[in-house]
Amino acid sequence: MISENLEQVRAQIREAEARAGRPEGSVALLPVSKFHPAEAIREVAACGITLVGENREQEARDKAAELGGTCGIAMIGQIQSKKANAVARWAREVHSLDSVKLAAGLDRGMALALERDDRTSSVLPCMLQVSYDGDTSRGGVAREGVDVLVAAVEEAEHLHLKGFMVVPPLHTDPREVFTELRLLTDAHAVSLGRPLQLSAGMSGDFEAAIACGSDIVRVGTAVFGPRPVG
Repeated sequence: MISENLEQVRAQIREAEARAGRPEGSVALLPVSKFHPAEAIREVAACGITLVGENREQEARDKAAELGGTCGIAMIGQIQSKKANAVARWAREVHSLDSVKLAAGLDRGMALALERDDRTSSVLPCMLQVSYDGDTSRGGVAREGVDVLVAAVEEAEHLHLKGFMVVPPLHTDPREVFTELRLLTDAHAVSLGRPLQLSAGMSGDFEAAIACGSDIVRVGTAVFGPRPVG
């Protein structure tokens, strides 16, 4: 069932790429496995998925331990600064970095994890979550704080800026949000002299996000089915 769902979503992504005039395979799928068991992640891993997204630190940590490297986990939910050390131990990537304080905590956590041989990779790829409307209570750095956070990540020894992530606020036009974040991503790519990725679009709007230039789409229920409990 999960493999069939996955192929259907992949087909939708290919169709959206074609409509947008983008090369096939230019958009990555990040399945969101929140509340689903590690066995479900093993199923998508068997179909070629190498990274899934998780929202909760404890749940993600437990699944990472159970999976034992079968599939990487990216943290896409809000991270409390006090959890930075824990996240640095298990996360393959972090897609919800939203403050200088958290960047410093993740960098220290990476150094500690490496010292303890908890990690093999010395660099943690990070995407900065941007709060489009400036309401940071839902996660994300306000747009006026992006430059400072980019600089902090660039200066960190064990962090690598991969790009930007956004969740459109309910009262906004998603296409407007996606378009503006694509422009922001490209501007920083030019400034840094290397490509950066945009993660935008979820189950209900990922096709619009692809049309607006998203490189990564986050899809949960359409891949794994209804969430068991929450």
